[in-house]
Amino acid sequence: MRSTPLLALSCALAFQSAFAAPFTPQGDADVVERLPATTNDPSVRRVDSLRKQLAAKPNDVDLRLEVARRYFDLAMAQGDPRYVGYATAAIAPLEKLAPGSESYWLVHGLLLQYSHDFAGAVQSLKKASELDPNAPEPVAWRAAIDMVQARYADALAECTRLAALAYPLYAQGCTAYVDATTGKLRAAYDGLSTQLGEAADAPAELKLWTHTRLAEMAIRLQRPDEAEKHFKAALTLGVTDQFLLGAYTDFLLAQKRPQEAIRLLADWERSDILLLRLALAGKMAGDSRAKDWAGQLRDRFAAAAQRGDRLHEQEAARFELDVEGNAKKALEYAARNYATQKEARDAEILMRTALAANEPKAADPALAWLKANNYEDPAMATLAVQLATSGATAGAKK
Repeated sequence: MRSTPLLALSCALAFQSAFAAPFTPQGDADVVERLPATTNDPSVRRVDSLRKQLAAKPNDVDLRLEVARRYFDLAMAQGDPRYVGYATAAIAPLEKLAPGSESYWLVHGLLLQYSHDFAGAVQSLKKASELDPNAPEPVAWRAAIDMVQARYADALAECTRLAALAYPLYAQGCTAYVDATTGKLRAAYDGLSTQLGEAADAPAELKLWTHTRLAEMAIRLQRPDEAEKHFKAALTLGVTDQFLLGAYTDFLLAQKRPQEAIRLLADWERSDILLLRLALAGKMAGDSRAKDWAGQLRDRFAAAAQRGDRLHEQEAARFELDVEGNAKKALEYAARNYATQKEARDAEILMRTALAANEPKAADPALAWLKANNYEDPAMATLAVQLATSGATAGAKK
């Protein structure tokens, strides 16, 4: 399996693979734990075979790069951070063995962005482009990082560069993603829908990314039937992708269909972002497993806090607010998260936690982002009104 740039960036930046920091083995032969993958998964079989080859040929640069990238792609698809640890171990010797390799700087950049070292990641990705100006992936990943940092003009410039380097739908999807975030939602949706219909030969991974983004746009346009069609079309493509599963689950929960969400996420407890959604669905459905799912998450968050791991505070905020009912603690997580990441879901959780904690001023950064970029979302517009009302009431009491 090799993820397309836009599909991979969605997984890496919108949801991140898991809450736990990746463990880095000391050598290629280290086995910490057998991962919960089925023997009939060709991606897992392939990387296991490559890992064994690498143990016999540790100085094979191309093999080491392939192992590292495949592990990273598995982390994005499967939601297990240990794969990132294995990728980190595989690539470690290459700083000296392959400093002139575009592929090295690309994978190095991917691992840095996983750790939220966005500045370092951009520098690595720029180095990759210097070494291979025709490579599309470094450009697409830089666009993704720009989106997370709310640098929309920079993201659009990267999308423009991408047009000359990749399959047309890559650049079209990149541009539509920017436009949908900056006040051109309807045009972005209509244009990308048309472009997808004309791209019958596009890779399955790219079709999945496009359908998922179109589903999210359709939700914001209040077209739930169209959103569901896009989600289901993406599911039929046969590509394992936790970002798609997470987005569709959020849709099902918003539609008050928790039992369907639980069935969709069967056997996905290993992925923390999907375990969070299982806990939410279980609570909504009154499922007997909800307490266990919440307990597992609570333990994982406690372990992360003990390590000083602050990579996944958006999800931690949602857990504290919607599962634990602790609005104050949720707001702490959401505010710290927003200082690093500024996508729509980061703004939304900051607004929701500020409202729940009765601290409307805490949502001011998200409200400013919403207004400055003319972001179109009825749910967030409602939150903005509620925050304004809450703020006015608090001011009147003073």
